Amino acid sequence: MKKFFKKIICVSLISFFFLKTDQVSSLVPYYYFPTIKNLRKESLSIGKNAYQLLYFGQYEESLNLAKLAVKINKTNEKLWLILAEAQVANKLYKEALNSLDKAQNINSNTSEIYFAKSNVYLKISELKNAKNALKKGLRIEPNNYKAIFQLGNILLIEKNYSGAVKLYDKSVEIQPDFWQAINNQGLAYYEKNNINLSIKLFEKAISIQDNAEPLLGLAACLRIQDNELAIQLAKKALTKDPKYVNYEYRKEQLWGDKLQTSTEILLKSEQLQIDVILAKSKINASS
Repeated sequence: MKKFFKKIICVSLISFFFLKTDQVSSLVPYYYFPTIKNLRKESLSIGKNAYQLLYFGQYEESLNLAKLAVKINKTNEKLWLILAEAQVANKLYKEALNSLDKAQNINSNTSEIYFAKSNVYLKISELKNAKNALKKGLRIEPNNYKAIFQLGNILLIEKNYSGAVKLYDKSVEIQPDFWQAINNQGLAYYEKNNINLSIKLFEKAISIQDNAEPLLGLAACLRIQDNELAIQLAKKALTKDPKYVNYEYRKEQLWGDKLQTSTEILLKSEQLQIDVILAKSKINASS
């Protein structure tokens, strides 16, 4: 019996020990320390969300998330690119260039960095820097038709119409249905007084994409030789995109002085006055 009690006491003590241990351990707080790998994975997820917010026009929210992503992971050039894009959307151009410099320091062989830099330089009217950035990007990715097109646009701004046309040709060779390049060839040839070729190019652009810009460009070309058709095309263009009623907006789309003059004359036509007033009212309502 004595031995039996000793055994019971021993078992009780062991049980007490384990119970006490469980109780004590349950009071100790548990902390999860994420690994660097997990943090980097999380930063990419945050960066992706920032980009999605940017796509949906939530610029300030996108900027905050992009900043957070970069704060977590400063070694990924893609996150710096997303941050730069969010900064551009918020018109923080100097900050965007700084972010792109950081991205370039991480990986200088990424063409998107130079194309993004060119876009920022264009927004702050630094054409020389924009051109140099595009050329650097094209050395890495020579068949990027959009970058070639953008380089052509810079030449168009500089009124180097022949040079611009050559680049637009190259862009269309790579991407035959790239109507924007075909349209801009029409813009360039009009300034070179080759209106017949402009007409063909605007028509070709319309056959690919029935867009307001080539429609109004074609209307301006036909103003003298076929005014009735020009009026119809202008009406259709203003219905599709009222912003083209605005001189400054067309200037932003790189319309030259000669085409602008012809368009202004066309838009003063009596048959278009109701359409012009309606287009302006739509712009004011949306602003």
